[in-house]
Amino acid sequence: MAVAVSSWCSMFSVLTTSTVKFRYSHRHTHNHTTTHIPFISIRCSRTPSNPDPNFKGQKDDVWQRNQLELSSKDERPAGGNVVPAFYKPSGISKKNKEFLVDSKDQQVESSDLQDSDFLNAVVKVYCTHTAPDYSLPWQKQRQFTSTGSAFMIGGRKLLTNAHCVEHDTQVKVKRRGDDSKYVAKVLARAVGCDLALLSVESEEFWRDVEPLRFGHLPHLQDSVTVVGYPLGGDTISVTKGVVSRVEVTSYAHGSSELLGIQIDAAINPGNSGGPAFNGKGECIGVAFQVYRSEDAENIGYVIPTTVVSHFLTDFENNGKYTGFPCLGVLIQKLENPALRACLKLQSNEGVFVRRVEPTSDANNVLKEGDVIVSFDGIRVGCEGTVPFRSNERIAFHYLISQKFAGDTAELGIIRAGNSIKAKVILNPRVHLVPYHADEGQPSYLIIAGLVFTPLSEALIEEEREDCIGLKLLAKARYSFARFKGEQIVILSQVLANELNIGYEDMNNQQVIKFNGVRIKNIHHLAHLIDSCKEKYLCFEFEDSYAAVLEREAVIAASSSLLRDYGIQSERSSDLLKPYVDLVEVEGEQPAEQDFGDSPVSNFEVGHDGLFWA
Repeated sequence: MAVAVSSWCSMFSVLTTSTVKFRYSHRHTHNHTTTHIPFISIRCSRTPSNPDPNFKGQKDDVWQRNQLELSSKDERPAGGNVVPAFYKPSGISKKNKEFLVDSKDQQVESSDLQDSDFLNAVVKVYCTHTAPDYSLPWQKQRQFTSTGSAFMIGGRKLLTNAHCVEHDTQVKVKRRGDDSKYVAKVLARAVGCDLALLSVESEEFWRDVEPLRFGHLPHLQDSVTVVGYPLGGDTISVTKGVVSRVEVTSYAHGSSELLGIQIDAAINPGNSGGPAFNGKGECIGVAFQVYRSEDAENIGYVIPTTVVSHFLTDFENNGKYTGFPCLGVLIQKLENPALRACLKLQSNEGVFVRRVEPTSDANNVLKEGDVIVSFDGIRVGCEGTVPFRSNERIAFHYLISQKFAGDTAELGIIRAGNSIKAKVILNPRVHLVPYHADEGQPSYLIIAGLVFTPLSEALIEEEREDCIGLKLLAKARYSFARFKGEQIVILSQVLANELNIGYEDMNNQQVIKFNGVRIKNIHHLAHLIDSCKEKYLCFEFEDSYAAVLEREAVIAASSSLLRDYGIQSERSSDLLKPYVDLVEVEGEQPAEQDFGDSPVSNFEVGHDGLFWA
């Protein structure tokens, strides 16, 4: 997989040339290429196993999925010039060579490592993926295969990376020194922290092996050993290094920011999901991505046991992954003395609240202009950091990531010079345009050949941003949900038919209203159409476009149109359920807002002064 990260300087201005590529340490069984797209997206750099030149079931760019484009700040050397930086997940190698070695050189492991019990708990993962086709949401893309690593933990479970088993249709695992593969089942997949749990029913698989023991968060310069099944061979691989840094890190696959461990041990394609050990043989994290740049070498990243523990506890308590919570505010640093004086602050602590998301509980507590000076009694510095271990500081939102969905936090607030205390319930963030769709079929609705679907980052990547339109992209990147369940619904394409003459060239247009009623989400649109008794179906789109259809003619021609295009159903299965209006049920009133006033991630803020908590 390859992930490219680039920066969008302004909503309507130029795109920067600085790019950052993340590469997961995930090994695919195909050669891969890299494409740069100036917006957040996932693009798989995998080619089908047996590419057929006559195959027309998908576009060529669909063969390059899983390249995640994130906005990120530029890496600047002392001279101030912008330097392109590259985060690389591991790609794959094609087995097209035979290696001949002398029998005297076949011993590759030292005796102490070879006999170590912890190596036997590390297994190789073989996954077959079948991803949804977001441009043609009623069908799937062509399947592909990949390999990665995993390891045994307590309760007869395996831990690996979420991107190793994304959109899986079959997962198999193989133990070290074994020639048998065992079918595994995905129990939980946590995209936000790039972790997944697997189970294997076979008793033989678990025989004569001990699960790994988790260790504490390491310190700088502690030794670390990474174990897995990277490219270059089929047997287990061991690389060594030291801990270089412990801080809040960008997670490429999850488009999130959580605690991470930077190491200098080599992490290569196929290492994804493999454990990292300390000098005592305790697992201190999971290898998941590397940093590649002409100006940097040997920079790999490990998911620490604190994040792993949060994921496992979440799964144990809820039977599923519910996600990391957020505060839901955009905050600004308070390093400037004049700004602090204007806010009537007596010290140089605290962060300035600039925006509050309407869907967060903080919207009932915080106001724009507030200053957060403490979180659960811990003082927040003017740079947005809090104390971390001895002589260290870490980003403020690290404290939030230690909470679980539904937990309460006490905030110390300065409002107009007065000190107050307030309690806030923390829940996962509601994204207007999700980075990752739930596993399964994307939602879609076909009316007289007009294909409607919710806007998602996956769809943007398939369509390419130059086909989406700048105004719609600005909404996707810079607007937030006004209420739970809100979606941007677009007319993805028009399947040509005599009913839609004159509309055939319409595509990627946001539908705003149906018969004068503002659309809340795609399920709401389906409900409005199903309950319509009027003669005409009138769709109003962004920029004043309109499309009108005769209702009786649409009903009569629906089955023949679907048959002509080989489509089984006019809508996805989730739209067959009864519609529930969350706004009416929960009594929420959507707040009016202009797009472009609230970035969706820290990467897209543009500088260090603002960041999401």
